[in-house]
Amino acid sequence: MSRGMGRAREMEKTKVSFVSRVAGKQWFFLLIIIVVLSIAAGIINYRFWSPRNLLNILEQISVLGLVAAGATILLIAGNFDISVGKIIGLAACLMAIMIKSGMNEALAAILGICACVLCSLMNGFLSTRLGAPSFIISLATLGVFHGTALAVTEGVIQTIYEQFGAISNTRLFDVLPLMFLISLLGYGFVQVLLTNTKLGRRVYAIGANKRGAFLSGIPVRRNTLVFFALNGLLIGAAAIVLLSRLGAALPTTGDGLELKAIGAVVIGGVPVTGGTGNILGTFLGVLLIGVISNMLNLSRVNPYFQEIAYGALVIVSIAVSYLRISGKKEY
Repeated sequence: MSRGMGRAREMEKTKVSFVSRVAGKQWFFLLIIIVVLSIAAGIINYRFWSPRNLLNILEQISVLGLVAAGATILLIAGNFDISVGKIIGLAACLMAIMIKSGMNEALAAILGICACVLCSLMNGFLSTRLGAPSFIISLATLGVFHGTALAVTEGVIQTIYEQFGAISNTRLFDVLPLMFLISLLGYGFVQVLLTNTKLGRRVYAIGANKRGAFLSGIPVRRNTLVFFALNGLLIGAAAIVLLSRLGAALPTTGDGLELKAIGAVVIGGVPVTGGTGNILGTFLGVLLIGVISNMLNLSRVNPYFQEIAYGALVIVSIAVSYLRISGKKEY
């Protein structure tokens, strides 16, 4: 009898500890917020829960999801890349020009990814070699990338119509957008990288204590370049999806994505100082931004005010991250 009661108590303690661990995770609160907002949006406008609108949300967050997945790697490792939007604009323009000239679409896509990887590597190389923060370096290079895109296109929109529309027009089983599936693959890639590889462990180690990682034998510079290359790979995938969806490209095509991506990652639980975080939080952060954006669109809120809302959301997320860090230091 006493043994049975002891086992029951142990099981109860296990359940309580599991619930407390889950409730203490930021992704859990994000999930609650998303559910509450979705219910509120459905009450305000019944069209929110229509299958067409829900699929539209998934399509809208596909590009941002890929950019945020790359930003997750960099932010956990203690780096920033705010030139992402300009890199996407440059890559999209280059791919559009190549497709218009008659180049095979698959080859143009591969070359577009290579361009993104090279641009991101450039940021990583300059940051590690000059010893300057990646934030400052990418702030400078965004002008280089934007100027290059303007020079290549002469400021003229590059329209390819339906020549590159296979990705945006394809739906698996006539339901799930291929764009969203590609985004999920990006999340899955980063999840496996961060949790099941030596490189992933180095992302956390370098982000938590760069000097300590160096003293423990981790080649910090070389690994940082790898992080930027992976970021470029995911940015390239985002550029392909975005070009397929829009059917046209301008040097300003990806503007604003870096702000939303960093916001989504920070909202998802990655502190601005790096060292911790996970891809699940990033996914929910992206989904939250998608839900809010859709709510504002359905409510016909002025696009200018939507930009204000996005900026305010990023400020709030950074403030929450700062408070979490300060709270931990106090204890």
